[in-house]
Amino acid sequence: MQLSADIQKLPRNFLPKNFTVTTWETLEPYFKNLVEREINSVDDLHVWLKDISEVEAVVSEDACWRQIKMTCDTTDKSLEESFTFFMMEIQPKVLPYVDILNKKLINSSFTQQLPQEKFFTYLRSVKKNIDLFREENIPLQAELSVMQQQYGSIAGKMTVEVNNQEYTLQQASKFLHNHNRSLREDVYKKIFTRRLEDKDAMHNLYSQLIAKRHQIAINAGFENYRDYKFVEMGRFDYSKEDCFNFHEAVKLHVLPLVEKIYQQKKQKLNLDTLKPWDTEAEPLGVEPLKPFTTGKDLLKKSEICFEQLNPFFAACLKKMDELQHFDLESRKGKAPGGYNCPLAESGAPFIFMNAAGQMDDVTTMVHEGGHAIHSFLSHNLELSAFKEYPMEIAEVASMAMELFSMEYWQSFFDKEDDLKRAKEHQLERVITIFPWIAIIDKFQHWVYENPTHSVEERTTKWLEITTEFSVKTIDFTGLEEFRKISWQRQLHLFEVPFYYIEYGIAQLGAIGLWMQFKNNKQTAINNYINALSLGGTKTLPELYAAAGLKFNLSPNYIKTLMEFVRDEMEKL
Repeated sequence: MQLSADIQKLPRNFLPKNFTVTTWETLEPYFKNLVEREINSVDDLHVWLKDISEVEAVVSEDACWRQIKMTCDTTDKSLEESFTFFMMEIQPKVLPYVDILNKKLINSSFTQQLPQEKFFTYLRSVKKNIDLFREENIPLQAELSVMQQQYGSIAGKMTVEVNNQEYTLQQASKFLHNHNRSLREDVYKKIFTRRLEDKDAMHNLYSQLIAKRHQIAINAGFENYRDYKFVEMGRFDYSKEDCFNFHEAVKLHVLPLVEKIYQQKKQKLNLDTLKPWDTEAEPLGVEPLKPFTTGKDLLKKSEICFEQLNPFFAACLKKMDELQHFDLESRKGKAPGGYNCPLAESGAPFIFMNAAGQMDDVTTMVHEGGHAIHSFLSHNLELSAFKEYPMEIAEVASMAMELFSMEYWQSFFDKEDDLKRAKEHQLERVITIFPWIAIIDKFQHWVYENPTHSVEERTTKWLEITTEFSVKTIDFTGLEEFRKISWQRQLHLFEVPFYYIEYGIAQLGAIGLWMQFKNNKQTAINNYINALSLGGTKTLPELYAAAGLKFNLSPNYIKTLMEFVRDEMEKL
């Protein structure tokens, strides 16, 4: 396969070249044209689908830019208003047309003549969207889109003072790597004390989101939002029971490894008790890892790393840099978190993150870089809908990149000892993330199965689930008030409900690809590229098969992969 990062903006054949989304009145005629157009042959159908795809790409990219600009600066009211205008005035008017177009496609006599191997997953998704569509859910979905962004506004304002200087919570977390234990404790408590100030605002927001989501599910004929969301997310290939099995497998096969990691950390730091502010620390005399200085430096070093892995991967980052599609450094007024935002028409995505000079930022950068490469590889698929790949493969793209790139982290660490510590840190993270994934996922199942719960019941359940997946080595005595709200730092709960188990499923896929990589680098990279190039044109098990992987959530398979990671850690 000939790979090029010289990504081109999609040519327009239906919309005017200079058309931009401003008002519904200027956009609606194109939807009317698509609804009213006659389809008299398979060729007509292909042209019609291409025109729909073009409109989808333009509208989607417009919405993405509004969100990107708003998250880059949550203090600018005009950016928030622009996003809100789209979600409240344009998106709700698009949705009924989308439903009409979906029905027109499914009812066309020429649809059966489309090649099944290419169109199967797309048509399956269209039928699912027709089944879920309810007119009365349109205003609720619009309100949700806007409400969900309030999380970023609340969290974006949170700062603490350390040594007479103001820091965002992301920036302040670097002090948790410091070997001054009393400073670590002080900063940890400051961060959570600051979160406590907004705990009621977060609780209220979450309660409102739950109520609206539950109503959407009821309107669509579902018992609860979890069951609705499984269908909406296109989870055709696994069920809630598979999620419950995953939770149990984490308890059985991952928690003992996590316990061992933290016991070793306790010994290394020579502590009688390991507190939560100790888990990222290094012993006295060992400096915290400083892989880069500025966002610019992080990007340059990432490009060098990707170049050694595969020149195409580096070319993707360079192209994005040329287009100024990065906002990497943490600052006050910027929304928390990190993401890669695909831009359907331009092709080259946008990476947003909150780098503060820490090891975790390297992981985030290569993780989002993996997502970006997925965007590049699937850009040339002929329809926008073909690029809508399942999240469980999207996260394989990012998590496998974390593990592949690790072999070339010399660009970040010139000392052999630092490189070894960085790899240890990464592999520890691969294992220690699983209990948190299980906690967040199990919590969401309970939340939406019991949508009328009180804040007290929510807190009790959260503590119960957290305890179930906690290791005995970390001592939380005296920190109960902080533990009660620890779920509030997970933006997925607010902004993308039920999107979290994907990280666990994909981590298994990523470890499987890394096993291949250890055996034969070129085969693993070829499998990675082949799978990601398919976009969403195959089922999830088929996409995994294209990557040379099994789609398998069984406890035994999880045990095998965990043992492989453990063995690799012992080699370090």
